[in-house]
Amino acid sequence: MNRDAFSARLAAIRPADAAAMDAARRRQAQLAKPPGSLGKLEDISVQLAGITGHIDNEIEKTRIYVLAADNGVVAEGVSSAPQSVTRQQAINLTRGVTGASAIARHFGDELVVVDVGIAEDYTCPQIVNRRIARGTNNIAREPAMTVQQALTALDTGMTLAAQAKRDGVTALGVGEMGIGNTTTSAAVLMALTGCASEDAVGRGGGVTDEAFARKRAVVAGALANLRPDANDAVDVLAKVGGFDLAAMAGVFLGAAESRLPVVIDGFISVVAALCAVRLCPAARDFLFSSHGSYERGYAVAARALSLTPVLALEMRLGEGSGCPLGFRVLEAACAAMNGMATFEDARIDDGYLAPIRKKDCFRNR
Repeated sequence: MNRDAFSARLAAIRPADAAAMDAARRRQAQLAKPPGSLGKLEDISVQLAGITGHIDNEIEKTRIYVLAADNGVVAEGVSSAPQSVTRQQAINLTRGVTGASAIARHFGDELVVVDVGIAEDYTCPQIVNRRIARGTNNIAREPAMTVQQALTALDTGMTLAAQAKRDGVTALGVGEMGIGNTTTSAAVLMALTGCASEDAVGRGGGVTDEAFARKRAVVAGALANLRPDANDAVDVLAKVGGFDLAAMAGVFLGAAESRLPVVIDGFISVVAALCAVRLCPAARDFLFSSHGSYERGYAVAARALSLTPVLALEMRLGEGSGCPLGFRVLEAACAAMNGMATFEDARIDDGYLAPIRKKDCFRNR
């Protein structure tokens, strides 16, 4: 896919259906409860209506895509884990024995591992092979990838989302597996937002003070040397990103293209979502934030997206581990919208709410 074809594809993505959202709000006003009493569940039901075009939604089939890739920057000693962990954990994810896959298996969510850049050889037929290269270049020395490779990764993610739609998936989640990707994510976040290093670069899976200082220096040096264009997320991904990040951004874009709700996991996932929205602002309408990652930088990206996570669990595992929990919140929103009685059904005269509705008295804020 070339740049022009990619831009044309993004231009065709439509925002949420405003009429369906208005209908969902009217339905919420008819349900037998104090106005706004279900809080974010009401907002979620309205957003889902905008995505699907109707108010009676169900989260019936869920899938988490875990995009796996290695990052050349690990050569700079920015991670406590060796590069081989990417390969092994990708395999373990298919076995259902990692944090994310154990939670997903418990709830019956499908988890699909996709190799977009694992460096080492492996034998695991359950991993979907979409490898672009054996890991990215070291951003401390050169751009992570070519622009064409970035476009290929984005296209790969969009194609995965389209496949999910064809398979009858009703909600997607996006996770990752890639040693070194908190470093690349921090670099992408700083490039896109201009935020300070202390707000973006965290300890990832855990590093010593010495390695942490080195990590911050590597990110700052890469940005100074490679000078990614803050107005061009493709350029940013190509220069300081990763195959995992770019493919994840593609899944978010593809979810919007296929009109699927898509759940963000943690830090790497939210940075990929930010890339998607910078490329196509309409993609914002399809995003749901699962949890507020403990990793430094998450809050910066979430603010840039105007997203508030629905859960506060101090998680920072990644792998898509927040997505199964986010799916359950979406299911709850649908259950309330579809199953609650209206005031008329419940034989309750809602006239007493008129002054409250008029003055918005039910809100504390």
